[in-house]
Amino acid sequence: MKILVTGGAGFIASNFVRRLLKASDDEITILDSLTYAGDRRTLSDLMENSRVSFVQGDVSDRETVNRVVKGHKEIVHFAAESHVDRSIQNPDQFVLTNCLGTNVMCDVARAHDIEKFVHVSTDETYGSIETGSFGELDLLNPSSPYAASKAASDLIALSYRTTFDLPVIVTRSSNNYGPFQHPEKLIPLFITNLLDGLSVPLYGTGQNIRDWIYVEDNCNAIETVLRSGNVGEIYNIGADNEVTNLDITNRLIELCKAKSDAMIFVEDRLGHDLRYSVDCSKVRSLGWTPRMSLPEGLAETVNWYRENQAWWRGKKS
Repeated sequence: MKILVTGGAGFIASNFVRRLLKASDDEITILDSLTYAGDRRTLSDLMENSRVSFVQGDVSDRETVNRVVKGHKEIVHFAAESHVDRSIQNPDQFVLTNCLGTNVMCDVARAHDIEKFVHVSTDETYGSIETGSFGELDLLNPSSPYAASKAASDLIALSYRTTFDLPVIVTRSSNNYGPFQHPEKLIPLFITNLLDGLSVPLYGTGQNIRDWIYVEDNCNAIETVLRSGNVGEIYNIGADNEVTNLDITNRLIELCKAKSDAMIFVEDRLGHDLRYSVDCSKVRSLGWTPRMSLPEGLAETVNWYRENQAWWRGKKS
């Protein structure tokens, strides 16, 4: 099987390609524009495999996408602008990549008779929830330009299923963490700061709650959906690891053996959702279950950043 993975030089998608190489004999093409979040060094081990090829290009460039999609049977669409803080500063780029890019990918995919199109999204599209958990058919109520652009991209992809019978499946995962995550995100930012003896900035009072899933568990879930999911369906993916940002910060301070006063509270982010939570019973019904506990995953992630400083130091500047 020939599979096209967009955004494959990024955090989750590069880990997904590693998953496919271990679990299948698929041939994989990576399409990535190599923005600040994409890095050839992230792909260095992957490009040693003869089953992997790389094309540098933008998902919103129809000519490039049309050329690359030809000959593939399945597409897993990760490519997206993904950092909430950046979306507040520059929302235009998020709408361009996430909405226009998804439209181009879907439109070209239908012209090439793609057999399955998995659109990778986020639980942030639902917005905040005080109690309980969101199901896949609940109202989308995004708070940030990032989340809104992803919600729109979900609807674009699903509209191609309704209108053109494109075999679309959508996944919405909780917060990922693990190897190769850009150090602008909370966990790698805090780890790398703490390893350098710097303070870590915690928004507001630190009481915002997120469900953290180790990236390999999410990749396993996405592969499960790719192989066994029903076309036209949405699948929430989470690990039942709901903790406050304050709790995550204290755990990282301990793992990095940093000073207890390394944490500083800063002005809260605009539109900062209090709590995300999704019901993952549908994806679990396919036979998937998360394997990595939060304590083990955080310890492994700290060790990875400690041992791979050459990868992240240039990015922090």
